[in-house]
Amino acid sequence: MKIAFIGLGNMGAPMALNLVKAGHEVSVYDLVDAAMRRLEEAGARAAASAQDATNGAEVVISMLPAGQHVRRLYMGQPDASGLFDALEGKPLIIDASTISPQDARTVGEAAAERGLSYLDAPVSGGVGGAQAGTLTFIVGGSQAGFEQARPVLEAMGKNIFHAGEVGAGQVAKICNNMLLGILMSGTAEALALGVKNGLDPAVLSEIMKQSSGGNWALNVYNPWPGVMEGSAASRDYQGGFLTDLMAKDLGLAWELALGCKATVPMGSQARNLFALHAAQGNGGLDFSSIQKLYRAGE
Repeated sequence: MKIAFIGLGNMGAPMALNLVKAGHEVSVYDLVDAAMRRLEEAGARAAASAQDATNGAEVVISMLPAGQHVRRLYMGQPDASGLFDALEGKPLIIDASTISPQDARTVGEAAAERGLSYLDAPVSGGVGGAQAGTLTFIVGGSQAGFEQARPVLEAMGKNIFHAGEVGAGQVAKICNNMLLGILMSGTAEALALGVKNGLDPAVLSEIMKQSSGGNWALNVYNPWPGVMEGSAASRDYQGGFLTDLMAKDLGLAWELALGCKATVPMGSQARNLFALHAAQGNGGLDFSSIQKLYRAGE
């Protein structure tokens, strides 16, 4: 298929690469020229603009940092039109960004007014999952759009879920990331407590993995440096899922809870912890670097 992919960050670039490897004809666009050139070397076409990338595309995929970027891309702003007003034909629109459900619904309504099929399809699985093509896609939108998107998503992911109508994908993703933030901060707290009382972090990790404290953050993405080979913690917390993005997602969870008067005390605490950690200059590090917050003063 002819696919346009817009947004080539830590997640978007390997996702687009997997589409190229699957044999799709992929045009890519990103504000960072070097990111496009790396994909070009792998067989993608580097486009001159987002609109250029979508020319003739059957599917348009975006992977952007926040709702404002998604709205601006598709709906434009006062001094510039968006992609919805420039698209040729009626390609399927898949936004894989993590944004607020309301932003997803707003963009989805604008797409529907133009007769376009729009899916919000945030992902779980991190950079490792993006590279391996094992991401989980959590899709909101029509059943017909979901079935149309499935073959494309399967080139980038292993688990494809239809959560409901437009916006439902974002709700599910926000709940998932709130739990992930709680688990990562709790795992880092437990490891720090053990180490400060003389335990080897690797030994403690193995004990907890085989006990009732086992969880994804501990078992797959250990936050203590040197415990897990290949983890972000073992490469100075470089790459991966940024602390700034986790703080953003926890903020989305808080806003979602506020809107429906839900009680999220642990989610709120995690939001405060990651916001504090980011404010201390760690926003560009992987979110597992929350471990540093518990090691202050060593």
